[in-house]
Amino acid sequence: MKSVKREYIKKILLIAVPIMLSNLISELQMMIDRIFIGRLSIESMSAVGNASTPMWTTMSVIFALTTGSTILVSQAYGANETDRAKTLLSALFKYNNVFGVGLFLFWLLCPRFAFGITGVDASIIDMSIEYAMIFSPVFIFTGIGASISCLLEVSQKTKIMIWYGVSRSLINVVLDYAMIFGHFGFPAMGVKGAAIATTIAEFVGDLIVLIYVLRDKELVLKPTFGQILKAKVAPYLESIKMGAPAACEDFAWNLGNLYLLIMLNKVSIEAAGIHAIVFGVELIAVVLVGSIGTATLTLSGFETGKKNTAGVWEVVMSSSFLCVCISAVNLLLFILFPRQILGMFTTDETVLAIAPMYLLIVGIDLFPKGGNIIFGSGIKGYGEPSWMLKTQLFGTAFIIGLSSFMVMVLHMGILEIFELVVADEAIRFVFNSSKLWRIRKQNMKKSVDLMQIMQ
Repeated sequence: MKSVKREYIKKILLIAVPIMLSNLISELQMMIDRIFIGRLSIESMSAVGNASTPMWTTMSVIFALTTGSTILVSQAYGANETDRAKTLLSALFKYNNVFGVGLFLFWLLCPRFAFGITGVDASIIDMSIEYAMIFSPVFIFTGIGASISCLLEVSQKTKIMIWYGVSRSLINVVLDYAMIFGHFGFPAMGVKGAAIATTIAEFVGDLIVLIYVLRDKELVLKPTFGQILKAKVAPYLESIKMGAPAACEDFAWNLGNLYLLIMLNKVSIEAAGIHAIVFGVELIAVVLVGSIGTATLTLSGFETGKKNTAGVWEVVMSSSFLCVCISAVNLLLFILFPRQILGMFTTDETVLAIAPMYLLIVGIDLFPKGGNIIFGSGIKGYGEPSWMLKTQLFGTAFIIGLSSFMVMVLHMGILEIFELVVADEAIRFVFNSSKLWRIRKQNMKKSVDLMQIMQ
């Protein structure tokens, strides 16, 4: 492919690999967490899945809102407008923390209300509530964490994220082993122990990154403490306006997943447990593709700031090449070693007999899902974040409507739900690829017209 450029692949990997390694380490940590919990019972796995899914959904809203700042700051940096970039970051650091504190209070005080909405079974709801209340303090640092991520990504200095992932994951795994099963003098606390271990690990990881940012003098876009205190709300509102479609898109995607969880709870506790296991495995590959998507968004915004619209297309195509390679390797592993992969999470022979089919389905699903992540990042980098919201709203309505009909009217099961997820991603990929192609043609025409005027 002519549009796949070696220089862009290098730039993409420079940003993406540290984030990828950090997130991969974190996912491996969570995988080990699920392995430990799966050794307790399928009910414990279902309880943690029912707790963590809505909690990460609400946490992702803050990071999605920060997408607007990433777009605007990278565009300003690409246009050599350093002062504007610092102004945007100062406002982000100052005002981004309100959401985190609000989410902390919600999950501390209202988990029963939330899990009542998602239909958590009465037999496991107390475990889910306990997990949520223990994990809730992590939200206090979510706002500043999202702001730091924006700063590091735009500055193309993401190597610290590797140390963040390593330290957090090692602490979590050791504490999981000690607190879930009762080792090193700790009592066996089961799901409660998993929540405590994860919370401590998150705090330590956040502290490491914060210390790095405070001490690094080469971060030219880093605002001073005085600039943060004096920051006005207008630049933040500008970022929110840009990021709101991405936040709503992310929320809509997670809302669809939450509704699927509700439908699976109606099918059975075991169905929710299988969903937690299989999609937990898929998350490792999604993390890799998502890291490429983060680099795509940053670099496409940078090229847009430089008025290099052709460069945006080349960034997207280079990222797509990497994404297809990741998806192909992932699918091959799922085909060759399904029982070995799933056997790490459960010893339930019934689950092991039927789950490989679902693993194959989500392996296929990664191709259109990865395409949506990369193409969506390119569309946002061009400065059109609202499009992805429109297609995601369609997808969420598609999921909610059809899953309700399939489960409550036709009484279908988990297999049909998994197939529905693939259909949703595939349909939206057709929409998004068509939109990206149209944007490219429009920008190429504008460039030609501008050159003719200048001549």
